[in-house]
Amino acid sequence: MNGQLANKMKTLNLSQPPSVFVRIFGSFQPLQLVLLAVWFGVMTAVPIGIWTIGEQSIPITMLVGTLAQAALVIAILTNVWGWQRTWLTFAGVGVLGWLAEFIGTTTGLPFGRYEYTELLWPQIGHVPLLVPVAWFILLPSCWRLAEMILGAGAKNWQRAAVAAFGMVTWDLLLDPQMVNWGFWIWQDVPAFSWFGIPFLNFFGWFLVAFLMGLILRPASLVQTGWSLWLVFAISWFLETFGLLFFWGLPGPAVAGGLVMGGLMIWSFRAYVGEKHV
Repeated sequence: MNGQLANKMKTLNLSQPPSVFVRIFGSFQPLQLVLLAVWFGVMTAVPIGIWTIGEQSIPITMLVGTLAQAALVIAILTNVWGWQRTWLTFAGVGVLGWLAEFIGTTTGLPFGRYEYTELLWPQIGHVPLLVPVAWFILLPSCWRLAEMILGAGAKNWQRAAVAAFGMVTWDLLLDPQMVNWGFWIWQDVPAFSWFGIPFLNFFGWFLVAFLMGLILRPASLVQTGWSLWLVFAISWFLETFGLLFFWGLPGPAVAGGLVMGGLMIWSFRAYVGEKHV
């Protein structure tokens, strides 16, 4: 009887461990899946908004999409950290992000000289409030990828450094797209640049994200499983394919997509190699 049951289970594949795909989406709570669907739906609707309404729809869809992603990340963090630590982290990233952008637009350091246009609103000190939120929506994912790559025994500064590099890989795609949409304007761009973006900008991104990790000292994100990794992977997909097929920016799409995608695959292989699937 037991032999027959075992054969039936083998036939139905019930005795096999869940696939990586099932485990990745199994990391999400029901509310998180809803927020994931809202975020992905809004971002994939950006081209539709342009085709039907016009380019004036871009700031609205970006606002809604960014807030939906922030809500998703908050829901994921709250599930493992609790409300207090999550909201302190959100506030910390927001304040540090705004401060870095205010110093950057005022002095030209550490990113280079740039200014925000009036397309993103509201603004405080000529810095759109959506920008500090944008620092938050992917930084916890980068902290998680750093954990997956370095393992549990890594020091905080090591995780902060890998996470900062992860943020830089995202900006290789993000900055050309935002400049193309007219959200901000670079000044005094040198002849040797990243598709019109000064390389100093990426040093600034690394420095700010690294300092955020050192100051905020994020707690372990192991219990989030694959959820924050998937947020990173979806961000890579949206940026890479958007730039390549919709926004007419094949250069940064290919080059930046390879770098960000390489980090994504590296973290995946490192985590799978540790038998976490």
